Amino acid sequence: MDVGELLSFKPEQTPKRPSDFDRDNQNDDDDEHSPEPEPKRSQPPKKVQRSDHSGSAREHPVLPAKEPQISEEERLNILKFVETEEPDGEVLDESGLKKMLLLFEKRVLKNQEMRIKFPDNAEKFMESEIELNDAIQELHAVATVPDLYPLLVELNGVASLLDLLSHQNSDISVAVVNLLQELTDVDILHESLDGTETLIEALRNQQAAGLLVQNLERLDESVKEEADGVHNTLAIFENLIEVKADIAREVAEQGLLQWIMKRLRAKIPFDANKLYCSEILSILVQDTNENRITLGNIDGIDVLLQQLAAYKRHDPSSAEEQEFMENLFNTLCSALMAKENREKFLKGEGLQLMNLMLREKKLSRNGSLKVLDHAMAGPDGRDNCNKFVDILGLRTIFPLFMKTPKRSKKRLLSTDEHEEHIVTIIASMLRNCKGSQRQRLLSKFTENEFEKVERLMELHRKYLEKVETMDREIDQEMQIDEDDEQNDDMVYVKRLSGGLFTLQLVDYIILEISCMDVVKQRVLKILNLHNGSMKMIRNIMREYAGNLGDAGDSDWREQEQAHILQLIDRF
Repeated sequence: MDVGELLSFKPEQTPKRPSDFDRDNQNDDDDEHSPEPEPKRSQPPKKVQRSDHSGSAREHPVLPAKEPQISEEERLNILKFVETEEPDGEVLDESGLKKMLLLFEKRVLKNQEMRIKFPDNAEKFMESEIELNDAIQELHAVATVPDLYPLLVELNGVASLLDLLSHQNSDISVAVVNLLQELTDVDILHESLDGTETLIEALRNQQAAGLLVQNLERLDESVKEEADGVHNTLAIFENLIEVKADIAREVAEQGLLQWIMKRLRAKIPFDANKLYCSEILSILVQDTNENRITLGNIDGIDVLLQQLAAYKRHDPSSAEEQEFMENLFNTLCSALMAKENREKFLKGEGLQLMNLMLREKKLSRNGSLKVLDHAMAGPDGRDNCNKFVDILGLRTIFPLFMKTPKRSKKRLLSTDEHEEHIVTIIASMLRNCKGSQRQRLLSKFTENEFEKVERLMELHRKYLEKVETMDREIDQEMQIDEDDEQNDDMVYVKRLSGGLFTLQLVDYIILEISCMDVVKQRVLKILNLHNGSMKMIRNIMREYAGNLGDAGDSDWREQEQAHILQLIDRF
């Protein structure tokens, strides 16, 4: 360890009140993407100039240290001393927080007075702005003691900070954003239940999400400090939603969804903030149906399709951009769980785009398979299923059914995941297609000496073996731990993830296509050849019919159960 490292070492046992130098720099340690901005040099009246003698400690030139020559023994003694030294300074307490907030409020008022008195002369209010910025930096010490959050709220500190989000100087609003990001850090919030609850309720009552979005609208991302402010604002939203999931709906209603759509449409180079936008968007629609519907109402489906179209013939240029693309696919899959968005996806020619992506064999093929799976599933997927046949989608999907692409580092879907999506899409089409579209689908299974039936029975054997292996493992676990009475639902879910789900879909397809006598004879022949049994398929499908779950309404479930039982009897 060199001297520079020794001198910068700080014990972690007790958080300490930051010194003048640390105050401007401690947030950098917490978030490497979010260096604390200082009021930058700009023209009056909105911005503040900073003289050489009034800057923060951050501006003080630091001369390169010349390492002294010390012996190994001296080096070890220094190391031992540093490791055992108790931190100096005092931990922030209630009295210290009150003094800090009093000084902060005084500097807010002084800055307001100076700006009102000299609105067109930046030099007159420059000093008060610098002092206000320094006071905000001091408040970072509060994040080290989350038990003081209730006092911070009680003394109106949160309200005062939120008021500064609309400050004329965006540097001040960015400094507030950086502070709020640190105060809402998930690791810190978990340290104090009461503090977390009080702070989050205060932010909700003060409509903090709306104020943060308004501030986002005015930030110029071509300026590094303001771009960092955008990133930290998104981090605040992520922190709050992680602690309280129901906040996702509130922040969307207060304008965050619209701002993200606008940000995605902006024709600027791909950067970290665009990636972060895609992550937050995915979080907002993942579990909140109201947000899915709102997304569709603000043309979000079209925006997603336009963004994804860039990857139709070209792969992302970096790992970060690949993550961005995957976030958009995940968002689209979540959005398609709302019936209203299926219609918008259909009208926006989403099926055609996904079909082209499958043909191009680029990285986007993985995501397009998942999107088609969601778009065509259940009773709400009927129109998409029929349209997919009309646009010659069968020519695309069946080659993938016949031969699963080899997995590589770039193709993230495993063989089992790929096969699951393919058979789900085919099963959805057999369930939803009517008339000529259904006839075209069924005829595929009679082509080329029933090669697709052969493939289907191969998948049946593969996944039946997986399920039998899983059943043996479950039996062994239950014998070893006899006291553990496993819940039937948990066992069933484990079997589904172990291959039963795909097996059920494969067997469903077998029953559907066996309405053709020639196909049924072929199926029976293959079963006899491999010592299979029709009884096994019937049992699997009876279990499937009894566990259709909550997909669709109750009338649809009853109809689907009756249809499956009818197929079993006919088989």
